[in-house]
Amino acid sequence: MNQKEPLSKRMKLSWREMPFAGIMFEPGSSVEYKTGDWRIERKPQIDGEKCIRCFICWIFCPDVSIKRVPKPYKKHIESVEVDYYHCKGCGICAAECPVNAIEMIEESTDVP
Repeated sequence: MNQKEPLSKRMKLSWREMPFAGIMFEPGSSVEYKTGDWRIERKPQIDGEKCIRCFICWIFCPDVSIKRVPKPYKKHIESVEVDYYHCKGCGICAAECPVNAIEMIEESTDVP
């Protein structure tokens, strides 16, 4: 097997071709895979006016889809954004937000 081949091609092995105990071609990461496509119903929308920049949503997000960005807003030097390419719409961020600044909206709704 050629290590220069794309990962997607290298992973298409039959069970007979798989080495004993499997093999990892690269360290595990969802960065390469846009797993947000799995989201089917709702997605988070952050209200910048309500958000107090406590970053609890960032801490609790299991998919690392809440990003801290150096985008000043009023007296804050950082803001939060949602990476919709990886967000699966679980709603943990909205449930943990102490000021209800995150609303789970319909998937079909455009987010500014």
